[in-house]
Amino acid sequence: MAARVKCPTCGKTVAWDGSSPHRPFCSERCKTTDLGAWAAERYRIAGAPLDQAEELPPSEEPRGGTAH
Repeated sequence: MAARVKCPTCGKTVAWDGSSPHRPFCSERCKTTDLGAWAAERYRIAGAPLDQAEELPPSEEPRGGTAH
């Protein structure tokens, strides 16, 4: 017997086996809704704030000269 989990989006019970192609979600719709929530930054992962300088890549110096 396959384990059963609840869909993280709607709460519907889903079998955790090959018969559920969208697991842990119950459907493509719930899967897409969850992805949209991440893209809209409605979910956050706890952690210490990063210093802004750590978030940005180092600036690159413009390259001088001309191509020959």
